[in-house]
Amino acid sequence: MQKNLLFSFLILCSLSLNSQQQDSKATEIEEALQQKQELSKQSLVKNVAFKNIGPTVMSGRVVDLAVNPENPTEFYVGYASGGVWHTINNGTTFTPILDTSQTQNVGDLAVNWKNKTIWVGTGENNASRSSYAGIGILKSTDNGKTWKNMGLKDSHHIGRILINPNNPDEVVIGVTGHLYSANQERGIYKTTDGGITWTQKLFVDDMSGIIDVQTNPNDYNVMFASSWTKNRKAWNFDGSGNNSAIYKSTDAGTTWTKVSTEKSGFPTGQGVGRIGLAVYDNNIVYAVHDSQFRRPSEEKKESSNMLSKDDFKTMTTDTFLKLEDKRLNEYLKMNGFQEKYKAENVKQMVRSGNVEPIDLSKYLEDANFMLFDSPVIGTEVYKSTDGGITWKKTHDDYLDDIYYSYGYYFGHIYVAPNNADNIYIYGVPIVKSKDGGKTYTSISAENVHADHHALWINPKNPNHLINGNDGGVNITYDDGDNWIKNNSPSVGQFYAINVDNEKPYNVYGGLQDNGVWKGAFGAPEDKSWHQTGQYPWKSIMGGDGMQIQIDSRDHNVVYTGYQFGNYYRLNLKTEEQTYIQPKHKLGETPYRFNWQTPILLSPHNQDILYLGGNKLMRSMNQGTDFTAISGDLTNGGKKGNVAYGTLTSISESPFQFGLIYTGSDDGLIYLTNDAGGNWRNISKTLPKDLWVSRVIASKHKKGRVYATLNGYRFDDFKVYAYMSDDYGETWTDISSNIPSSPVNVIREDSENENILYLGTDNGAYISFNNGNNWEAFSNGLPNVAVHDIVIQPEAKHLLIGTHGRSIYQTDIAPLQQMNAEMQSKNTTLFKSNDIRFSSRWGSAWSKWFDAYEPEIDVTFYSNVSEEKTMKIYSEKGALLNNLTVKADKGYNYTIYDLTITEKGRKSLLKENSSITINKAKNDKYYVAKGIYTIQVGNEKTTFEVK
Repeated sequence: MQKNLLFSFLILCSLSLNSQQQDSKATEIEEALQQKQELSKQSLVKNVAFKNIGPTVMSGRVVDLAVNPENPTEFYVGYASGGVWHTINNGTTFTPILDTSQTQNVGDLAVNWKNKTIWVGTGENNASRSSYAGIGILKSTDNGKTWKNMGLKDSHHIGRILINPNNPDEVVIGVTGHLYSANQERGIYKTTDGGITWTQKLFVDDMSGIIDVQTNPNDYNVMFASSWTKNRKAWNFDGSGNNSAIYKSTDAGTTWTKVSTEKSGFPTGQGVGRIGLAVYDNNIVYAVHDSQFRRPSEEKKESSNMLSKDDFKTMTTDTFLKLEDKRLNEYLKMNGFQEKYKAENVKQMVRSGNVEPIDLSKYLEDANFMLFDSPVIGTEVYKSTDGGITWKKTHDDYLDDIYYSYGYYFGHIYVAPNNADNIYIYGVPIVKSKDGGKTYTSISAENVHADHHALWINPKNPNHLINGNDGGVNITYDDGDNWIKNNSPSVGQFYAINVDNEKPYNVYGGLQDNGVWKGAFGAPEDKSWHQTGQYPWKSIMGGDGMQIQIDSRDHNVVYTGYQFGNYYRLNLKTEEQTYIQPKHKLGETPYRFNWQTPILLSPHNQDILYLGGNKLMRSMNQGTDFTAISGDLTNGGKKGNVAYGTLTSISESPFQFGLIYTGSDDGLIYLTNDAGGNWRNISKTLPKDLWVSRVIASKHKKGRVYATLNGYRFDDFKVYAYMSDDYGETWTDISSNIPSSPVNVIREDSENENILYLGTDNGAYISFNNGNNWEAFSNGLPNVAVHDIVIQPEAKHLLIGTHGRSIYQTDIAPLQQMNAEMQSKNTTLFKSNDIRFSSRWGSAWSKWFDAYEPEIDVTFYSNVSEEKTMKIYSEKGALLNNLTVKADKGYNYTIYDLTITEKGRKSLLKENSSITINKAKNDKYYVAKGIYTIQVGNEKTTFEVK
């Protein structure tokens, strides 16, 4: 009996262990990166060119700056998931220099300006929901043309890089470590041979990493570092701990001593959060601290007749029923209770026992209540004047409205190089102090985005500042009185994108901390708008922009919103906004809404809107009223300060109204085929607990459904992609040859049922055979996180929404024609577009402009890599031009510039004596109006010059 019990216990332990997600190992990631590199070289779609269509003006999150101290018009900007960009003209234009690397995720960068060696610590260190992991330390000696991985490949997130100004081979790095899991490769690392070898000089523990390291600008031997104990899970973030502390080194990072001891005056204990450092000299050091210690209870304020939610937490039924109706109604109105809740009927609900007084408090709370309503101390500034031996807080009052509830996202302090009393703190606003931290003033401005992460102070002109924030780069020359905005890089962090059916169609997108934007496809992404003052993209919603649904009957009616399910119905024509978030009933458990709450307009009736909380809500009247049509479709949530146990994806079959799939952030996929009457779990055979990033009902087969799962929140980077042809009864793994990287989106082609598109945290792929194998997109598309993919069916355009490099577009008409015959033929030539004739071909408007040279695209598919001949014929068969084209196996794109040879000109004139073909000003002959044939191999197609 004991033996059997022991066996059963071991089986249960085994099952328990198997249900826990394992973080991906560095070797797996390295293999995946090599696999993607090889896949891109061999890909059938490696020549399919993507164009970045912006937008740019709202930019994206900056994490670091590196400025040339001798020439501040040259600097580098590191974007959290948008790579590194270089300017040599004070931010007028930027060039991306990390695109040849295997990641766009940046934590920190440093430049040795004497030899222009660039170091990039990959993996953002801000510990946010979308702080993507990196691949170690990258180094370039040719301004980003090539990059070499110098190691620390399991670091995931890098806090700081310090280069010895007198010895470029000596580098000290603060490694923050994994975001969602424990690991050993964190702490302080040092190299003395340019990164060939690294030695760990400080290790705190496997959950505490180094978030900041600073050195005395005049003495590289003196360094201060801050460790940070944090524990992020999908359902909770604990941003403080006993091992958050300050350390000091006097031998250039070789040995370290903890200086934030109990006797030092700096806080110690469980409430110590993120710490940022600034070193003025060997004696004066500043530290900004995100204190998670609770504030002492305040004296009860003068009594007010106004009720607060805390009053109801301990209120008895008798006391509640004796409340004046006027006071209760004021409370209900002030706190946004639904109109049906008036004092009289709420009291009746309490009398009948349906609700209790405490429910009037709970009604206002949601899964994020603890995060936003915790009375912690928050921002603190400490100063040491004896090299870190003792510390003293610089201010008497609380520094409110700097970190708000998310100090883990900031943690930077700066001191002016010429004045030890001039300091700057970075949080939601920028604040500066001119008296050593006693008092502060804001230097934020109307053209400066909130949420600040990087600052450079010109050592030769301390009024000259360069600022990096969630909205890009700003520059000031008067210490923050006035700012210039420098946002030309296309580095938007999109969560979701969509398109409408207008002509030209409009593109919509929701961005991290930059709202929701709309722009017409084809709008120029250049500086021409500076003349008109009309940027072609318009902001239609603030906050963290989320999903967008457009009424197909009227593109002015748009449903969108911001984080945690705060959605609106917009009428863009009348500029009306109607708040439509569903509200639970009094006495019910509050709904849980994901950061990226899903919404969906029914393909069967555009008045019907679905919205996912932990239950699926349905509105029959454009969001005016909602009804829950399910119970809880999650595992019920978990205790924590992050909304969890929420729906993440909704899809309704175009074949049948009410055939609906939902996916949740805790790994459940449900199906109803009777509009919510009955639900069944169809994910029991799939991996457990993972975020369902997409569940998609097929447009081509009624029983077909696709699902992708994402293990990012466990540092699990494996690919989870599945297809079912029987409504989810059984699933087929279609991850095939996709290199390891969390999957965010899968999309069916609008025309070809065999074609699928898929986006991961490191790129985009296409399958021509329902996921049996995948081809990598790479031409013009860097290794960036792909969050969303949409197709504009009439234009036959594929649009890719990236979280770091805005939106990309390509023409998929040739891809949609893929079939077995194409794969068996040597060459398949696709139709070229017609073109309108112009007598100005080869001419310029003036001597100051280049000549206008026309061209048409020629697209073909080749079964082999070889040189091919492209011939141009007249309508009657005369050879006009003969060109050689180098073809890769797969899709090929070349251009024909409409020129003809001297011999071709004579042949064309002989055929048609009524035309005239003179040499253009650029010494070329161009075709006349008419119909022409392009031949590649044995394949032919025609085009017309009109």
